Amino acid sequence: MRTRLLFLLPIVAFGGLAAAFLIGLQPGRDPRLIPSPLINKPAPEFTLPSLFDGEAAFSRSDLVGQVHVVNLFASWCVPCRAEHPVLQQLAASSGVPIVGINYKDRKEDAEGWLAELGNPFSRILADTDGKVAIDWGVYGVPETFIVDSRGQIRLKITGPLTEQSLKHDVLPMIRKLRG
Repeated sequence: MRTRLLFLLPIVAFGGLAAAFLIGLQPGRDPRLIPSPLINKPAPEFTLPSLFDGEAAFSRSDLVGQVHVVNLFASWCVPCRAEHPVLQQLAASSGVPIVGINYKDRKEDAEGWLAELGNPFSRILADTDGKVAIDWGVYGVPETFIVDSRGQIRLKITGPLTEQSLKHDVLPMIRKLRG
């Protein structure tokens, strides 16, 4: 009896893996929309300094009161560079503040990058040690979150925003949250 169970164990494990792959490969399933346990929950508590000298720190409580887009980026991140024109388009067309969190970057590098590419952000915060990113469940940069007016995370997009994700995911969520 025990040898039969040991024989069936690899078959059952293989079946479970095959089912997981089939679910993940379903048509229309966007791999950038990675499930997050923070969806529909309050954004984690945080306070970060501004990237720029003389600006006040920013905290979770500053997200309450209106819809925000929170984008984690870094000057050393190649996909962040590709995403940047989409963020500029979002800033120009949506009227929603975009809070940039500069992830594990040197201040001088981030400032130079923004001077070269432009600044779509209403505020830019410095997460130099990456601890806030960990609390937000960030896998890597870029990642983008839509936070509602109550400070709850409503959407997470892993990887660079594209015109397609802007059109199909981000803007519809912003319209929905603005009512």
